Amino acid sequence: MIPNKQRCFWCKTEPNIEYHDKEWGVPVYDDNLLFEFLILEGMQAGLSWTTVLKKRENMRKLFSNFDPNKIKDYTVEYKNTLLSNEGIIRNKLKINALVINAEKFLEVQKEFGSFSNYIWKFVDNKPIINCWKSASEIPTSSDISDKMSKDLKKRGFKFIGTTICYAFMGAVGLVNDHTTDCYRYKEIIDSYEK
Repeated sequence: MIPNKQRCFWCKTEPNIEYHDKEWGVPVYDDNLLFEFLILEGMQAGLSWTTVLKKRENMRKLFSNFDPNKIKDYTVEYKNTLLSNEGIIRNKLKINALVINAEKFLEVQKEFGSFSNYIWKFVDNKPIINCWKSASEIPTSSDISDKMSKDLKKRGFKFIGTTICYAFMGAVGLVNDHTTDCYRYKEIIDSYEK
């Protein structure tokens, strides 16, 4: 953690601070990490991001390090085991979506060569740089997240509404939604040129 730095409104405590300072808004092109964030954003539905971050390591262990090739083959018995584990987000619909989304993710990889190729086309392969001065300006969805959600749903993905898609876009750097007074805003923009 970097002390005495101005950060976005939502990261006042750990584990949010470390996540904000190291991951949020940084462009991600690695398919495994994109899949992890897609699942984590779906798991967050109805919960706080802090809850997701606190359970992230347990989910990594129990979700085969977010490997879609392994997750697609989860049995009913293993899904029931997951539902009994307090270290993860225990929701039957979300656990079922995990398996379905792994299968659909692999289909997208096959069609586009990588999930990264597919997802980055929604922003013409370059991050959108927003200029929000305050948290109240940041939307919960956009025309792009609407299109993304619609396309993913058409492909059979679950827990992938427009709000989840917009949160995913911010997490993996498709958009830079750090407020302009946040020290990470300019750092992330500068990293695009490297």
